[in-house]
Amino acid sequence: MHPPRPRTTTAAGSLAQAGVVALLAALGFLGVGTGPATAADGEVSWAVTTASGDFGTGRPNYNYTLDPGGQLEDGLVIVNHGTTPLRLAVYAADGFTTEQGRLDLAARDAKSTEVGAWVHTNRPDVTVPPGTSVEIPFTVALPDSAAPGEYMGGIVTSPAQAGEADGIDGDRRLGIRIRLRVGGELKPSLSVEDLHVRYSGTPNPFGKGDATVTYTIRNTGDAILTARQAVAASGPFGRLGAHAAQIDDSPQLLPGDTWKVSVPVHGVAPALRLAGTVTLVPLLTDASGSVAPLATVESTTHAWTIPWALLLCLIALCGLVVAALVARRRRQTRFRERETSDR
Repeated sequence: MHPPRPRTTTAAGSLAQAGVVALLAALGFLGVGTGPATAADGEVSWAVTTASGDFGTGRPNYNYTLDPGGQLEDGLVIVNHGTTPLRLAVYAADGFTTEQGRLDLAARDAKSTEVGAWVHTNRPDVTVPPGTSVEIPFTVALPDSAAPGEYMGGIVTSPAQAGEADGIDGDRRLGIRIRLRVGGELKPSLSVEDLHVRYSGTPNPFGKGDATVTYTIRNTGDAILTARQAVAASGPFGRLGAHAAQIDDSPQLLPGDTWKVSVPVHGVAPALRLAGTVTLVPLLTDASGSVAPLATVESTTHAWTIPWALLLCLIALCGLVVAALVARRRRQTRFRERETSDR
């Protein structure tokens, strides 16, 4: 298949793509843009959609399955809704998960080693006349050494030249994600790392306190996964257990990504030795949106939960008992001394 030549159409000719633009605006592309990007002065506005072709029409994003060494061709459509010609840089980039749990793409000057290195546009930039659209062909070419698994990246557009004079925000980026499945055996896996449990006591000697369980979820496999989480705290032999409230699922984690979690557990009895347990159910979502739960992952750590309030009460009680015994012994001694002196 030969890549389609870049073609320009009028805005009226792009009305058939309006549904795709609306869908992109509704779904958004995390970390890059949500629908048409518009400058503050209203003169610069553009949208991006997937090209129609052998892969279908109206696609919200790109999904491919390709074996190592394989190659395919597709296209990106850029629509200039503004009133002036718009020059945009067009490039591919690797994806990553931000600290806020959103999918983002690497910056243009960052080095990409996966999707961003395997996807090649037929030109680094393009000028789109006002009220028209341009289709940019691109090629996905995998090296023979590409490892099996799932990868995330995207095609990004951003102003090629930015400045106050032309009213273009250089930080504005708009793109469409690419989810790529490289053929071979898939080995999805999650792990729990840096697991800690900390106990906060209560001044009530017979009351219960709170525990805080912190941990890091790491995607140690080669598939994009979400983690369903459950956290519990219990005393020796699993007794006096308490469970955390429902925890939101983690964001989608790309292979190698991590996600830090801190969970409060209320109503924990200070039973000297506390066990904090994290249970994860990895969720694998395929390109069609079907979700499959995988084998459960469980990890446990321990911490001392000294019931200081109760111990202080016991120490105070023991002190009172000792004081009472000492006082009684002194009274008995004085009583015997008086009896001896009377004789």
